[in-house]
Amino acid sequence: MKNNILAVAVLAAAVAGCSAQTEPPKTAPQVAPPAPKIVEVVIDGVAGFQDTPMQPDGTWHVHDPARPQPPVVTPGSFSQMAPPPSDAIVLFDGSDLSHWLDKKSGGPALWTVENGVAVSAKGDIMTTNKFGDIQLHLEFREPSPGQGEGQGRGNSGIYFMGLYEIQILDCYINKTYADGATGGLYGQHPALANACRPPGEWQTYDIIFTAPRFGADGAMVLPAYVTVTLNGVVVQNHQAYRGATNWRSPGQYSAHDPELPLSLQYHNNSVSFRNIWVRPVPMVNEP
Repeated sequence: MKNNILAVAVLAAAVAGCSAQTEPPKTAPQVAPPAPKIVEVVIDGVAGFQDTPMQPDGTWHVHDPARPQPPVVTPGSFSQMAPPPSDAIVLFDGSDLSHWLDKKSGGPALWTVENGVAVSAKGDIMTTNKFGDIQLHLEFREPSPGQGEGQGRGNSGIYFMGLYEIQILDCYINKTYADGATGGLYGQHPALANACRPPGEWQTYDIIFTAPRFGADGAMVLPAYVTVTLNGVVVQNHQAYRGATNWRSPGQYSAHDPELPLSLQYHNNSVSFRNIWVRPVPMVNEP
């Protein structure tokens, strides 16, 4: 009997040993590394960042508060509410937003129309039409009285092809990082001048945008270019984009369709818009 009991005990120990060897080793639960801390710095009253990538010229960081401010220029005369050219595609004539969709859902635009003015609210909007090279006319008005400071004051933007931004911001006696001011290619090229009018007054953008060209392999052949006139003052002169614009990014190109919707940004500020139209202006000499 004792021998039988001993044999059973030995067999049980052997089985237990085998089970222990075949059981997968226990590992400690994986813990995601903490997200890098974003540090905002203030230099001469301008809030921005110096932990961002360097611009390609190696002089300034993206959104660098030390970058010189665009010089202030008193706006010249310009045409407001002028009738669009006969061949223009009118995107907003003050009556409704039938040419626009909510960018996130693809449903009806959620902005309001009051007294012939579209007021930004609840989300970005995009055109029902798609465009490549265009001439754009747009009038905007910042909330009055101006509230907040820096990027928190009257923030919006025009996104050509939904990717390439020209900044809208209340920069009238309001400093922000130079590559995020009105008339700038956001995160890339500051405006040549600050020609902003006071909040509550209508301002005009006249812009010529040339879409980027991509090769069959998806490589960028020709960058996007833009010429921008703000309130009668040229603030970008055939300036090349470094790629799609984004927060804390110097820009990067990815191949996309030759025509895409134009979009307008809602950035938690009720910026008003009116008299928006475009004209296709295809580049004559393709690369």
